[in-house]
Amino acid sequence: MNAGATQTEPAAPSKPAVLLIDDETPLLEIFSQALSPHFDIATATSVREAEFILHKRAFKVVIADHLMPGGNGMSFLVRAREEYPHMQRILVTGYMKPEMLLRSVNEAGLFRYLLKPVALPELLKIVQDAVKAHDISLATA
Repeated sequence: MNAGATQTEPAAPSKPAVLLIDDETPLLEIFSQALSPHFDIATATSVREAEFILHKRAFKVVIADHLMPGGNGMSFLVRAREEYPHMQRILVTGYMKPEMLLRSVNEAGLFRYLLKPVALPELLKIVQDAVKAHDISLATA
């Protein structure tokens, strides 16, 4: 070892990347704060912004609000399924009817859907499970 050199800790494994999309900034901040100790969080306040971010980097999980001005989170998740089949998709909604929800789950291949208000411990557990499902999906591809 060189004089003055310090031994470095082994690099910690990078946190799994998660994309959060919601037009309600306070909710986005709450979700981000709850998840950021465990995940590398990116946020978007619109579908357009989310699509731009998705083309810049890979995510294991995307969480999208259902109804947003300028774009529907459900339609976004359907498109994301086609382009990024291993990325796990979670829909957050306060507005869906059961029959519409079932159709949406099938169309977007949702990992889960969450009804508002979302409990933060539940959100954390579901995202952790979604990351595992992503890794299994890639391993068996």
